[in-house]
Amino acid sequence: MLHLPELRERPVEDCAEGKFLSGGTRMDFPAAQPKPAADGKIIYYPPGVKEITDKITNDEVVKRLKMVVKTFMDMDQDSEDEKQQYLPLALHLASEFFLRNPNKDVRLLVACCLADIFRIYAPEAPYTSHDKLKDIFLFITRQLKGLEDTKSPQFNRYFYLLENLAWVKSYNICFELEDCNEIFIQLFRTLFSVINNSHNQKVQMHMLDLMSSIIMEGDGVTQELLDSILINLIPAHKNLNKQAFDLAKVLLKRTVQTIEPCIANFFNQVLVLGKSSVSDLSEHVFDLIQELFAIDPHLLLSVMPQLEFKLKSNDGEERLAVVRLLAKLFGSKDSDLATQNRPLWQCFLGRFNDIHVPVRLESVKFASHCLMNHPDLAKDLTEYLKVRSHDPEEAIRHDVIVTIITAGKRDLSLVNDQLLGFVRERTLDKRWRVRKEAMMGLAQLYKKYCLHAEAGKDAAEKVSWIKDKLLHIYYQNSIDDKLLVEKIFAQYLVPHNLETEERMKCLYYLYASLDPNAVKALNEMWKCQNMLRSHVRELLDLHKQPTSEANSAAMFGKLMTIAKNLPDPGKAQDFVKKFNQVLGDDEKLRSQLELLISPTCSCKQADVCVREIARKLANPKQPTNPFLEMVKFLLERIAPVHIDSEAISALVKLMNKSIEGTADDEEEGVSPDTAIRAGLELLKVLSFTHPTSFHSAETYESLLQCLRMEDDKVAEAAIQIFRNTGHKIETDLPQIRSTLIPILHQKAKRGTPHQAKQAVHCIHAIFSNKEVQLAQIFEPLSRSLNADVPEQLITPLVSLGHISMLAPDQFASPMKSVVANFIVKDLLMNDRVQAIKLLVRWLLGMKNNQSKSANSTLRLLSAMLVSEGDLTEQKRISKSDMSRLRLAAGSAIMKLAQEPCYHEIITPEQFQLCALVINDECYQVRQIFAQKLHKALVKLLLPLEYMAIFALCAKDPVKERRAHARQCLLKNISIRREYIKQNPMANEKLLSLLPEYVVPYMIHLLAHDPDFTKPQDVDQLRDVKECLWFMLEVLMTKNENNSHAFMKKMAENIKLTRDAQSPDEPKANEKLYTVCDVALCVINSKSALCNADSPKDPVLPTKFFTQPEKDFSNDRNYISEETRVLLLTGKPKPTGVLGTVNKPLSATGRRPYIRTTGSETGSNISVNSELSSSAGNRSREQSSDISETGVSENDENPVRIISVTPAKTEPVKNKEINSDQATQGNSTERGKKRTATASGTENIHQKAEENNADETGPSLAAKTRRGRPPKPEPQGTTAKNEETNKPPVRGRKRAAASQESPGSIEAGNAKAPKQQDTAKKPAAAQRQIDLQR
Repeated sequence: MLHLPELRERPVEDCAEGKFLSGGTRMDFPAAQPKPAADGKIIYYPPGVKEITDKITNDEVVKRLKMVVKTFMDMDQDSEDEKQQYLPLALHLASEFFLRNPNKDVRLLVACCLADIFRIYAPEAPYTSHDKLKDIFLFITRQLKGLEDTKSPQFNRYFYLLENLAWVKSYNICFELEDCNEIFIQLFRTLFSVINNSHNQKVQMHMLDLMSSIIMEGDGVTQELLDSILINLIPAHKNLNKQAFDLAKVLLKRTVQTIEPCIANFFNQVLVLGKSSVSDLSEHVFDLIQELFAIDPHLLLSVMPQLEFKLKSNDGEERLAVVRLLAKLFGSKDSDLATQNRPLWQCFLGRFNDIHVPVRLESVKFASHCLMNHPDLAKDLTEYLKVRSHDPEEAIRHDVIVTIITAGKRDLSLVNDQLLGFVRERTLDKRWRVRKEAMMGLAQLYKKYCLHAEAGKDAAEKVSWIKDKLLHIYYQNSIDDKLLVEKIFAQYLVPHNLETEERMKCLYYLYASLDPNAVKALNEMWKCQNMLRSHVRELLDLHKQPTSEANSAAMFGKLMTIAKNLPDPGKAQDFVKKFNQVLGDDEKLRSQLELLISPTCSCKQADVCVREIARKLANPKQPTNPFLEMVKFLLERIAPVHIDSEAISALVKLMNKSIEGTADDEEEGVSPDTAIRAGLELLKVLSFTHPTSFHSAETYESLLQCLRMEDDKVAEAAIQIFRNTGHKIETDLPQIRSTLIPILHQKAKRGTPHQAKQAVHCIHAIFSNKEVQLAQIFEPLSRSLNADVPEQLITPLVSLGHISMLAPDQFASPMKSVVANFIVKDLLMNDRVQAIKLLVRWLLGMKNNQSKSANSTLRLLSAMLVSEGDLTEQKRISKSDMSRLRLAAGSAIMKLAQEPCYHEIITPEQFQLCALVINDECYQVRQIFAQKLHKALVKLLLPLEYMAIFALCAKDPVKERRAHARQCLLKNISIRREYIKQNPMANEKLLSLLPEYVVPYMIHLLAHDPDFTKPQDVDQLRDVKECLWFMLEVLMTKNENNSHAFMKKMAENIKLTRDAQSPDEPKANEKLYTVCDVALCVINSKSALCNADSPKDPVLPTKFFTQPEKDFSNDRNYISEETRVLLLTGKPKPTGVLGTVNKPLSATGRRPYIRTTGSETGSNISVNSELSSSAGNRSREQSSDISETGVSENDENPVRIISVTPAKTEPVKNKEINSDQATQGNSTERGKKRTATASGTENIHQKAEENNADETGPSLAAKTRRGRPPKPEPQGTTAKNEETNKPPVRGRKRAAASQESPGSIEAGNAKAPKQQDTAKKPAAAQRQIDLQR
């Protein structure tokens, strides 16, 4: 039975806050007055209370009921007499008159009386009828709605009613009723509906007491009653009544043990059995689970296994809903669900690989919250995020980046290096949106942790690689990538809004800490911006000229060039035209733009100009203005937001502090020497793009101080800065001039070769009396030349060569004497490389061949190539020096070919000798020669026939060299086609510009390839086909202007001519026609469009082909149908393209390459990790060759320079070689193997060949090298002896069984091919050579 506390003994203040009675305890009343009831029973009313019937007014009823309320309020359970006395009254108050009274005050007072009656008569209620009890409790429940209005005069009575019911637990009586659930549901709904923010804590407490007693003391919670609680947790209801949500939340916490089975049953019915009809809340189960978990995880102990079941549902949408739910449960801050329920956690992680895209997307989004709230789970997430970072869906890859960056910005310790690596990879994603997100995210991390150092040095070190990686992206072809890198540099790496000193300090130490490739990218960025500035400047100059057709054409070309430097060049063209029209109409706008691009514009002025131009072009009625956005892109690229005179001065001061040792170099993570050298290099680069900003005495004084430093690189850079910026020194700064001249003279005479070169060029550039100055250097140097002291000759030779090139008229005659009496007579047999360079510079200066000196020089260079670098053929020169000389000779011919007067006299034989250098046996010779070739071609300095040389790269055994050559071809062809489009006058020179015209040169070159000796040999024809396709594949990417038919027509026309080199030699012509047939075979098989009519009749170069003879036809097929099928089907060859080790040479004087199949071994080239590590992951839409090598990241500057550190020599800036030590190389070609023989192991190699010859018979006898006398053979065969009697002919050494494989290369972008025979390594371990020596 219930034990009820005595309300009447409590202070009245506890009962409706003390407003009912004036005293604090029970009042004593006079004896009750009996009144007859309608049913004959006598009803006793409290003293002073008259009978309450329906005959009196409502006001009177209220007045009398108030007195009754007071009476019952003061009664307790122990007043047995009173209980008996007032029992009829208690029954009377439950009559229909009171329960259905229309007056709410009457109903409230009756409810208060009934509540007290239940208290007084407890544990037995005076009402025995179940129906009556139900009516009474439903009546009381309805009255509780009055609690809603706390400002009502009757609120205290409502509160008293609630307090009484909760204290006494009156509703527990209803457990005996069959339909008690209806009462409880009504009660719960009423209480949840009336609770609001105006209620105090006591109201909420009594409601909780009332409801919790029903839940905890009942036999269970029905689904309807549970719904009345849970509905308040649904987001829609939660937002409507936050207090009801809080009430339900506390109620569930208080009753967790009792209500948990009921909740479990509900979710089991809905989730497992699929009975959604059990509750109206079935469609909100996941929202409910989330809220219940947040309230108390114990409420869902039995539900979590059901979620694991749902995660494996066949319905994608259902899995998505569960994933969303679990993401919130696992990711919430205080959740330990992942550790408490590992099976569910592992099952959830599996959804990262779900087949349904939205499920994967939701999983990835969850990872961000999880990383931030639960760093301990990062290890579990990393592997799954790795897979999703390569997801085929763009949105998922994008969200992986957002997830990682968001966590990293919160706290860098939340993301490990592996996660940051995923973002790094995505900077090369094929989709712009993903790349942009990755780049911007990394930039934000860099600014937060490196620039602002918000988390200390360790965090800064962790993300220090970001600056390099972001700048590397500037190598990408996409203009969007380049523009974003520029934006990131201006906003995150070196924020332009910093004060000048702070901005320059940031730039100074950034430049000092960048890796070489990033430095090149940054330099290229400034170069591109400067070039765009010059284009805009030229456009403004065109506006100043009178209108004409030529002016309009020039302006149109300039607008197209500018548009190419903006995003989406197609749309940009229209906007640029519109902008140009506005410029023509608005002179003030033109003047603002002129100020912006003027050399004297300061950073602050630039900012003002950009804002002013943008303001003039803005349209308030057009919130999104694509035209204005495009103009802003242009202005941002050309505005000098970082560099002006003040900035250069600040940079120089920083460098001075480093020189004096007072800078913060060590704190910034760089040594003082590194800071000084990097600072000078930075100033040197800026001297090209912002020369005017250097013109101050203070800046030049600091540079003079650098000239006196012992560091050769520093002095060299300082001279270059003077050369680029010192045009006004002579007139404006005479003191600087007088100090500078003797220093430049000293450097030209006794400095390093690079310093000497720069000093001569500096004098020539900035002094008006340069003839006198150069003469003062030339005369003593020419008199003091002494071949007996070769180490002191290099600098004088460099200076003399450059002087003769810069001032040929003044020094042509004395230089001829030096060449005749010293260079040819004494030096060519000793220091040949510098002698060759001096001869070339002298000829380039003269620019004429009146004295026939060029013919002599070309014959000398040809002889050097034929002799493979050993002119004397006395074998007194080292292998490495021979390699260096072959490169020098080939480069010299190529240099002379850039001058038209010398190009005319270069014979086809000399051209072919030069071309064969690209197949040299030495890796670095091939590499550097290809770089020089590309550099000259891309600037349109070399004639078109030299592009045909790249076809021979198909025979290179190193995949990266072939990929590099292909990149060079792509770049050259693209530039030539673009040049023709932009320059209408170029149509007159199509023979020298149109890329397709390289085909006849290529055919002629391949016909004279020394490897091509037997026109019917299938293997040799396959080599020819590979070389042809190497070039044609790039040319046939597009069929522009029916170019496929044009190339086919050229090949057909060649068959109607003869070889101009050997017109009467049948075999030479047969080889030429055979190569034509192979070319036609390739073109026909690769293009269905080649059979169309050619747009024009091609012109063949008369230097290589005779004029077609009249009535001459050549219908003969020089390759059989069987051979044609073999070439096209690609039947596997028995050996590599370039032969195998110990096989007889395929042609006289030619050592074979080894080019094996891709399955034999791994990479031969180790490309710099920043540029190539992600080449396989970038998913960019490129050819397989490009993506395999990493060259594609450097399309703007695809040439890779190998550098080595020679013993006791300074680091060489341009190209260095390590051929004798090459055999120590231990890297392998990616997909191919190359075998090389170590230098110094000739005897071993010879013996091996001889033994092999003995074993296999005379058919494998080795042949002599072309152009060289045979080596003495201790055990020669008859075949060998016969071979040595052959006359020497021109030739080249081929890369394969060579003593000059690339070897161990330091710090470059490429490593040399691996040596197969490790026993040969020690023989070449001591030689290192500087190719520039």
